[in-house]
Amino acid sequence: MNTNDDLISGLARSTDAAPGQLTGLRARLADAAQRDGILDVAYRIIDSPVGPLLVAATEAGLVRVAYTSENHDAVLQSLADRISPRILSGSARLDNVARELGEYFDGHRQSFDVPLDWRLSAGFRSIVLHHLPEIGYGDTASYAAVARLAGHPKAVRAVGSACATNPLPVIVPCHRVVRSDGSMGGYLGGVAAKRALLTLEAA
Repeated sequence: MNTNDDLISGLARSTDAAPGQLTGLRARLADAAQRDGILDVAYRIIDSPVGPLLVAATEAGLVRVAYTSENHDAVLQSLADRISPRILSGSARLDNVARELGEYFDGHRQSFDVPLDWRLSAGFRSIVLHHLPEIGYGDTASYAAVARLAGHPKAVRAVGSACATNPLPVIVPCHRVVRSDGSMGGYLGGVAAKRALLTLEAA
């Protein structure tokens, strides 16, 4: 995928720009693109206790959170294909997302207030994901319980599929969904990440 970041990197190689200058150039380009209304998807990488998270937002709100296990390059390519190729890192659009995630991982935030763009989830999966914030901070619910919440008590496997393809993990808390016997179950960020999030919330 060719993005404006690729152009910046090429310019940096041709002019021997220092890393700090490259960061500044990205930020200025992102600000200009935002101002001119030509930045469709902004993204950045945020360090976290569960590894680097890619976060991406449209004008409508946060549209994607991705673990490194999902392959950040592949995620960006998917965003380019499904939303727009006008993608750039370094925008201030994600400042509030970064702040709220930092507060969450520091144990000072139990829910998120940033606007969400739900366009990457549809149908029953979207219904399931919209119900997940009803599982309170520090609590868990079984896949069967979530199926009942979503109005389809027999759709347990579909709930698992919705959680496995959640485009907004951590923010939309699929990590709080566990098996009926209390065991972890799967998680797109890995079982260790799921356990870490539940441990954080239980503290």
